[in-house]
Amino acid sequence: MEKILVLDFGGQYNQLIARRVRECNVYSEVLAYKTEIDKIRNGGYSGIIITGGPASVFDEDAPRCSKELFELGIPVLGICYGAHLMTYMLGGTVSKAAIGEYGNVQLSIDEADSLLYKSIPSSTQCWMSHANSITDAPSGFKITAHTSDCKIASMENAAEKLYAVQYHPEVVHTPLGTNILRNFIYNVCGCKGDWVIASFVDEKIEELKQKVMGKKVLC
Repeated sequence: MEKILVLDFGGQYNQLIARRVRECNVYSEVLAYKTEIDKIRNGGYSGIIITGGPASVFDEDAPRCSKELFELGIPVLGICYGAHLMTYMLGGTVSKAAIGEYGNVQLSIDEADSLLYKSIPSSTQCWMSHANSITDAPSGFKITAHTSDCKIASMENAAEKLYAVQYHPEVVHTPLGTNILRNFIYNVCGCKGDWVIASFVDEKIEELKQKVMGKKVLC
């Protein structure tokens, strides 16, 4: 079964990201950022999405993952804090933004041939919520989108299948956000989207019946 890992760094939209993936007919599961790298390596994931979070990545006690996460050969999409974490771990620079962005912002696409922006217009609305920004992309990355106050609104290293967005594609305030997530899931991760929640529920019910074997179940 195709599945996407949503790696949870404490953001408020983590379950929403998982839901958006499932709406693209691909199964997703949420795991804490502390999950051991071997479990992720052997998890059979088609892709990994690193969520947002309330921390600043350059703080001493900021939550981080192993750098190996970006070396597994599994496509990775970092969202907001996830984008900062990818930048920080791979040698780029994240700094306190001169001007923070909160709310609806116009996103300008710089690389129309990016797999992430297939069929996305050159200018589209997105939802921002950040006080820190990527100021220097890691080596091997190119800038793929910007806003008036954020010079690196998205970046990618397509050869390594590493993608990062400053904005939140999972919320309804980014009207084409689900399209962007779908582009990652289908175009980058190579998923076919043949999973449906109805059949998943039926399978789980049958599986649980076999485990319970006539006993009573509270929850």
